[in-house]
Amino acid sequence: MTKILLLSDTHSHIDETILKYVAQADEVWHAGDIGDLHVTDTIKKLKPLRCVYGNIDGSQARLEFPLHNRFLCENVSVWITHIGGYPGKYNPAIREELTLNPPKLFICGHSHILKVMFDKKNNLLHMNPGACGKSGFHQMRTMLRFVIEDDKIKDLEIIEIGKK
Repeated sequence: MTKILLLSDTHSHIDETILKYVAQADEVWHAGDIGDLHVTDTIKKLKPLRCVYGNIDGSQARLEFPLHNRFLCENVSVWITHIGGYPGKYNPAIREELTLNPPKLFICGHSHILKVMFDKKNNLLHMNPGACGKSGFHQMRTMLRFVIEDDKIKDLEIIEIGKK
């Protein structure tokens, strides 16, 4: 069993509330737009981190993290990217690969809109944790946490960490 904290769009912001949830997870996954690498450095001191860079991230983040991160967590195939779209409206740059080689769990950020939906066509679960930073148009800062156990994704929780 692996407890995951999923966040995105920190835009250089990290605070004690976010770190409280980091401490409760086994792994932290960040779906891009990190901002200052102080954010990821702080998380990495506490927990293992899987991360991708986003469109606002500079050369340091792009050297440290990939654009796409595909991996296996227990028996769940995962693909994290920053600009992925959502079922029926995937980013054209990844649509073909997503159709030919879909993961069980597809994660993206970018929109600042929390969205979790099952894609029947590609037989995958799509997650976007919204934004937990303070920059952007979103009104509520959000993250997701869930458990992966063998080939199951379960116990999904929405975490609202306050208004900007």
